[in-house]
Amino acid sequence: MALLDLPDLARTPRPYLSETPNVRRVLVEAGSPQNQHDLPYPKPAYACYVLVVLTCVYVFSFIDRQVLSLLVGPVRRDLGITDTEMSLLIGIAFAAFYVGFGIPLGRIADSGSRRGLITAGFALWSMFAAGCGLANTFPQLALMRMGVGVGEASLSPAAYSLITDYFPPRLRGLAQGVYNAGIHIGSGAALMLGGVVTAWSSRQSKWKLPLIGEVRSWQLVFLIIGLAGLLFVPFMFSVKEPARRGAAAGRRSVPLAEVLEHFQKNWRAYGCHNFGIAFVSLSGYAAMSWVPTFFIRRHHWTIARTGLIYGMLIAACGTLGICWAGWLADRIAARGRRDAYLRVAFWVAVASFPTGMGFLLVPNATLAVILLAPSIFLSAGAFSVGPAALMEITPQRLRGQAGAIYLFVINLVGLGLGPTAVALCTDYVFHDDNMLGYSILIVTATAQMVAGILLWHGRKHFVRSHEAAIRLLDAKPA
Repeated sequence: MALLDLPDLARTPRPYLSETPNVRRVLVEAGSPQNQHDLPYPKPAYACYVLVVLTCVYVFSFIDRQVLSLLVGPVRRDLGITDTEMSLLIGIAFAAFYVGFGIPLGRIADSGSRRGLITAGFALWSMFAAGCGLANTFPQLALMRMGVGVGEASLSPAAYSLITDYFPPRLRGLAQGVYNAGIHIGSGAALMLGGVVTAWSSRQSKWKLPLIGEVRSWQLVFLIIGLAGLLFVPFMFSVKEPARRGAAAGRRSVPLAEVLEHFQKNWRAYGCHNFGIAFVSLSGYAAMSWVPTFFIRRHHWTIARTGLIYGMLIAACGTLGICWAGWLADRIAARGRRDAYLRVAFWVAVASFPTGMGFLLVPNATLAVILLAPSIFLSAGAFSVGPAALMEITPQRLRGQAGAIYLFVINLVGLGLGPTAVALCTDYVFHDDNMLGYSILIVTATAQMVAGILLWHGRKHFVRSHEAAIRLLDAKPA
């Protein structure tokens, strides 16, 4: 390690001090490419273009994973399965492989071509999504869902890392918010397009396609959205791989032992952050997976009407909420609050609680929609500030793997458990399909309370880890 005196850092935006308060020095790896910190960021217009492309890819990922939640009725009918079995298709069949492949693909994102990884994964999950349209049994459909999970595991760890290298720190919260708006744009689009296509394809029970033969209306939905994704894959080739920033730029993938050592030293901050956002995710996935069926069963809406109205709510309110939270956290962080991102995550998790319960209890469908809108707006915010907070306490060379671990946790807890927890309540606690609303209420209320406790408790640990991170030159904001 080499030592640099303070005057050498006179032009840096903030001090990077050693653990000894009387010695104003920093530790720098000998021979590290320090000039990587001073590289200019890509032109704003092109960075915004890349952000749009990555967000569109994320939109497709959520269309492919979420459209199944709108098709519960016809899929259950044609495959002869229960709510619990349906929840396994929505959740664990996808989530287990999504999280299982996330960490090794995150390691590739830390050392290889992030653009190439995303492109290959995008093509793979689009083909498996189309393959869902060829499934005729529960095991076949589960296998296709697993394939979708494997492909989608390539996306977000690499995208988080790309966004960090394309945007300066003052814009990262907003940029991450725009990217993570793909969650709600994609989920909303899945519901709206799924509703329209289902209404159109349901005009006849089966369709005869060239080379494929007869398919049911819900199978046609999967074929259409999967093939649409394949048509968008070429846009990824217009994305350039940016220079990696940090003292470890250009280094090969960091050994897993180093990743685990960093997490062990900061386990309180990462634990409260990852699991806090995970329980927000559990509440969100529980609702997103079953609210369409709730409106169909409770308020007797058609699939097309449910997809259009609920899809518009998620796309509009969720997108606004996720971008607003990222912008708000950036503003608070600019004022010197180092817990800004975790603080905003806590605020939105708690604030969404009353309306999130209310829409499930009111007897009127219009009032339910009015209460649902602010709940979606507020709860969405955690999905922009969560990744931005993660980047604040993680050195550049570890960000792909840290992002993969983060996604492992929030998807295993959120997507893996959320839909199934609701189904288990309906099937084994209430024993009544019409009690679905109360099942959603129990699961989402419990998850949000746990999330609020973890996020509030994690603030002080997050600040300590953040202060430790900025002492390292390879975590220095450029």
